Amino acid sequence: MTRTMEDIVREQARLIVLKALAEQVNETLNSDLMRAELAAAGINKPREWLHDQLQWLKAMEAVTLISFGTILVATLTEKGAQHLRREISIEGIQRPSRPGG
Repeated sequence: MTRTMEDIVREQARLIVLKALAEQVNETLNSDLMRAELAAAGINKPREWLHDQLQWLKAMEAVTLISFGTILVATLTEKGAQHLRREISIEGIQRPSRPGG
């Protein structure tokens, strides 16, 4: 199956979200702050698109979500952290680079 550019963007965005969560002391961010992280990486998508990605990450058990008004608040799970550490690979999320690589 051939991956489309949109598939690649989704996979990269999901990895960026996990990395952004891991950088926080409490491993938690709201969706508006995540949109800023994605925009800095050249991924400018509407809130609804990001919310779809966050729901997908929740379904994969990489994050937990709570609603706070019109935004979502995501927290990294152990499974999401294991993907970042390259201990497991979650299909549909870009694989992180090797440390130092």
